[in-house]
Amino acid sequence: MAVDKPTDVDAGYVTVGKVVSVYGIKGWVKVLSYTDPMENIFAYQPWILASADGSRQTIAVDDGRAQGQGLVVHIEGVDDRDEARFYCQKEILVEKSQMPKLEEGAYYWHQLVGLKVFSSFEGGGVLLGTIKQMLETGSSNDVMVVSPCEGSIDKRERLLPYLTGHYGIVVDLPAGSLSIDWDPDF
Repeated sequence: MAVDKPTDVDAGYVTVGKVVSVYGIKGWVKVLSYTDPMENIFAYQPWILASADGSRQTIAVDDGRAQGQGLVVHIEGVDDRDEARFYCQKEILVEKSQMPKLEEGAYYWHQLVGLKVFSSFEGGGVLLGTIKQMLETGSSNDVMVVSPCEGSIDKRERLLPYLTGHYGIVVDLPAGSLSIDWDPDF
């Protein structure tokens, strides 16, 4: 499992969190971090905030801390609750080049999303679909949401365990595929 679990946005950027709501009256905002541990989000600067309409804005965070179960940050130059509201509900992007290099066999979630998943069960080679999303379950393994695609065995969405060292999982990034020892009928 990777240290951080961001999701892919485009070739040059990756989503590491979201500005959720305002916090207090002095321009602070609550942040949902997709990094593990959540405080790792502070290591990435600058932040590019992406709106639902596709517009982007670069910001600098001049202060941040854990607050309760989450994080709060102060955006440089924003000192008013109403002004801070403008930044809410925007995704936090950073350049992929900022992400730490992982050890051999470890992958960021954004690297897995979009891979074609093949079953190696009983000789397999059966296309199950593509990884649409990765889910953290809070248990011993993460879960791949595998959606049907052109050429897949059927039109079912599958939830498959992502547990390296188990189920014969083999990731081949250059080929854009992941192989798993999983019964396609299950």
